[in-house]
Amino acid sequence: MDWMQEIDSYCERLSAAYWAEPINAITNATFLISAFIMWRRVRGQDMPLAMGLVLVLGIIGVGSYLFHTHAQVWAAVADVTPILLFILIYIFAVNKNIWRMPWVYALGGTILFVPYAAATVPVFQWVPGLGSSAAYAPVPLLILIYAYLLRNRQPQFARDMTIGAFILILSITFRSLDHPICSQFPIGTHFMWHILNATMLGWMIEVYRRALIRMRAGAVKYPAL
Repeated sequence: MDWMQEIDSYCERLSAAYWAEPINAITNATFLISAFIMWRRVRGQDMPLAMGLVLVLGIIGVGSYLFHTHAQVWAAVADVTPILLFILIYIFAVNKNIWRMPWVYALGGTILFVPYAAATVPVFQWVPGLGSSAAYAPVPLLILIYAYLLRNRQPQFARDMTIGAFILILSITFRSLDHPICSQFPIGTHFMWHILNATMLGWMIEVYRRALIRMRAGAVKYPAL
């Protein structure tokens, strides 16, 4: 693999220059802002997994910035790896602390994301216009599945997760529109993917934080597994 190979994936990029995608690069600051806001909200509340998610959220912004400035294979890996890590940590956190699974079961359920994604991504690739965004489409579906399964045990958590899923669906829509409307909108729409994703990821941390607070206060009844 040529780690230095140039990648031209977005409407805004017209050359291999460092600042060929200024809007796509600068809007990654929204991830850092979201991470800072959530750090302020999570700190001191004895929520290590939530704090881990905050850290990864900040790293997502850095990785995406590197990709939209360097636009090379190594930078693409730096872009997508923290996103996958965030997904896996979040699934584990929900399994362990919301579903109240023993950590072994929570970890096993987290690992199942890999075959789930492998099975669903090819299906989403058949959706017209979705393009490379098919790789992300299984995530809002999984969030909605979790929300449905938790609707009776934790209705507020389920509602909040549903909001996050629809923010992500909107974000994926903007990502998918980047190339189709490039001739009419030369800067593209990928920057909205950054802004909405930063909002959604911060919101999902907040959803988890609020759920833990409710559970600690005894406001949520749940059966032991």
